[in-house]
Amino acid sequence: METIRVLHVVTYMGRGGLETMLMNYFRQIDRSKVMFDFLVHRDFEADYDREIESLGGRIYHVSRLIPWSKNYRNELKRIFREHPEYKIVHVHQDCLSSVALECAKECGVPVRIAHSHNSNQDKNWKYLVKRYYMKKIPNYATDLFACGKLAGEWMYGEHPFQILCNAVDAEQYMYSTSVSKRVRYALGIKDEIVIGHVGRFHPQKNHTFLIDVFCECIKQNPNMKLLLIGDGEGRKEIEEKVRNTGIEEKVLFTGVRSDVNELLQAMDVFVFPSLYEGLPVTMIEAQAAGLPCVISDQVSEECIVTEGLVTRKSLDETPVEWADYILQRVRQQKENHIEEIIAAGYDITTAAKWLEGYYLQCERK
Repeated sequence: METIRVLHVVTYMGRGGLETMLMNYFRQIDRSKVMFDFLVHRDFEADYDREIESLGGRIYHVSRLIPWSKNYRNELKRIFREHPEYKIVHVHQDCLSSVALECAKECGVPVRIAHSHNSNQDKNWKYLVKRYYMKKIPNYATDLFACGKLAGEWMYGEHPFQILCNAVDAEQYMYSTSVSKRVRYALGIKDEIVIGHVGRFHPQKNHTFLIDVFCECIKQNPNMKLLLIGDGEGRKEIEEKVRNTGIEEKVLFTGVRSDVNELLQAMDVFVFPSLYEGLPVTMIEAQAAGLPCVISDQVSEECIVTEGLVTRKSLDETPVEWADYILQRVRQQKENHIEEIIAAGYDITTAAKWLEGYYLQCERK
């Protein structure tokens, strides 16, 4: 049987949540049956590009997404027309996915999948534009995917959709005392209590509030560190806030890392105060690592797949109230929760087989 090539449309393949999820599937799927290729909207080499090519994937570059631009749409159509082998296009551009889906439909691509990875958008000047294009998605998609129920309902309304789990290689995250000691030593952490967070520096992730909470924590217990994994346009602003509060020696900025599974082992508690989320990959990773998690009530309850690890707190509560609770959770003994992750369908081995079968079924239509 000839290998099916699926074209994934993304912004670029950096180490973000949806990109990491796609790579989890790409590594695990039977690539003799299904191959992933990527259409990206940046002209630089991103974190995953070399691995994609080493696995047999292709990468096509187009200009930045401008939904009303005729030139941009013509670029997309040229790709679709020059590569009729793509019978399946899988689009991961949230609200603006309708643009690529419409172009794919005009070019005769039979299977056009939209994929919702979020449950809201920033309320800036782009919001109304994005909502306008979001409502068009069901007109051009043949299949609707979402990372969770909340993300699907937000993007598709009453249209039926399929949930594709943000699955991980669960065993890679299993807590290990020896790994924890090694990573903490490499980071220069001794006996300090470590609060951790994984996420890009963007207003959605609410790093400003996280710094306020950490400041309240160290008022009660100075023997603490804050470990921030990720990068983004908002990083300089958060670094400045850290300097202005005089806590530089207590905050570790790691940047983007390929060893998040091991860095999680260095943490004592995972804090995730996002303003909104779909179903974040990093929450599944943190639970697989056995970490107690304190998250905002704006993060979907769907992400809670383990017993007794995750607590949701209101963002209306003060940083003092968050700090009081976090300091209680750091005493929690770490345990192995891998079986719960697998039972909930978030292990990549099972999930990749399902997606592989879905693509094969689509190809036969």
